[in-house]
Amino acid sequence: MIELLAAFTRSLRDLSRGAVLWHALWPPLLALVLWMTLGFAFWSDAQTLLARLLPQLPWTGWDWVARWAGVFLLLAALAALTYITATMLVAIFALPLLLRLVAQRDYPELGRHGENVFWTSLGNTLAAGAIFILGSLLMLPLLLIPGMLLVLPLLWAAWLNQRTFRFDALADHATAAELGRIVGGNRRAFWLAGLVTAGAAHLPLVNLLAPAFTALVFVHLGLAALRRLRQEEGIEL
Repeated sequence: MIELLAAFTRSLRDLSRGAVLWHALWPPLLALVLWMTLGFAFWSDAQTLLARLLPQLPWTGWDWVARWAGVFLLLAALAALTYITATMLVAIFALPLLLRLVAQRDYPELGRHGENVFWTSLGNTLAAGAIFILGSLLMLPLLLIPGMLLVLPLLWAAWLNQRTFRFDALADHATAAELGRIVGGNRRAFWLAGLVTAGAAHLPLVNLLAPAFTALVFVHLGLAALRRLRQEEGIEL
């Protein structure tokens, strides 16, 4: 818990730095503009498609229910796509730069022993993103069940956060063996970090910084764990 609180504190401090803040802002803004443009362009087509599907569901008995359910599901889909796009942009493009800035300041003694870093990290990010998108689409009808809107998106975003960033934060510095030991020994902390940062993504305005804040939290959490592991094993940092 102490390490987790330290990671959150250091991440908030990092966001006050100009270089970090820039890389925190451009991915969500780009994702927002992209999906707002696509949503505006294809809104009518998407509504027509949902109008054909929703009346076939057993819990829709009236036209107005189907119509508003369709609007709700479309907005939920756009929100999920915006979040996943921003997360992917941070993981692929912004995280390496954020990692370099954080490592130089807080973990300069850690050697970089990552193996096939770029392609392995890219594969992990794209796989997590594909699973998240598929799961989000399958989840959409469940969001109309009372209470599910407060639970399912939060848990699913928590899964995405820890699945994506726990690996990417360590891929540049840790060997495959070290990464496996750190993930296995800190699974609860990674899940808790993913859950808290997923909650931040549901707060207005704060959600713009949520993907980069999540990346920073996992960078601090992962590199601090790597430093402890190497110290315990007597490895020269």
